[in-house]
Amino acid sequence: MNEIGIVGKNFIDQNYIEVVGEAELEISPDIVYLKIVLKDKNNKDKKTLPEIEKNMISKLSEIGIDINKDLSFIDLESNLTEYFFKTNVLLTKTYQLIVHDVKSLQKTFLVFQELSVSDVSILKFEFKEIEKIRKEVQVLALKAAKEKAEVFANALNRKIGKAIFVQELQDKIETPNIRLSTHYEKAYYNGYGYGSQEQVGVTDIEFKSKLMCNFLTRFILD
Repeated sequence: MNEIGIVGKNFIDQNYIEVVGEAELEISPDIVYLKIVLKDKNNKDKKTLPEIEKNMISKLSEIGIDINKDLSFIDLESNLTEYFFKTNVLLTKTYQLIVHDVKSLQKTFLVFQELSVSDVSILKFEFKEIEKIRKEVQVLALKAAKEKAEVFANALNRKIGKAIFVQELQDKIETPNIRLSTHYEKAYYNGYGYGSQEQVGVTDIEFKSKLMCNFLTRFILD
């Protein structure tokens, strides 16, 4: 929390006006870290883990993912199960995937949907130029405070002077809101003509967040 005071006469002994200036800016993460869990034979096609893993790597490569750089192995677990006296070892393998833009994130979701891999979650996200953006929002918040103080002062037939106190109350990034568009129409030929059939798929994705700042400010009231 940042606080700025003006050295000299105590502001309590002066006529002043106190306002809170607020500003926010919508931003999108530049880098998203995904956690992917592959489970042996735990899918509708009953494919083994090596088969799922091979298909995943192939499909991700096709959409431009740098497998050597952005896909990394995290953990391997095994689970013993018995079915009619036959012991099976079911494997679970966990990966981390780094996605560098929203368009690639959309394509990635389509890949996992095609592979019937549903255990995909977001580990974390990053903003490349967050400090630059933060300064811009802080300036907007301070300008908003000054404009608000001027409106209030004018309503009282007064004017504001210099700022004598500034305190940052909030500087936070809102948890990103992920919105998926999941329906589309697929054309098909039924022997009599072309029709359409509703399919489920990720056709669009929005991954938005907000950087919010507000300041408590005091201006001399002339």
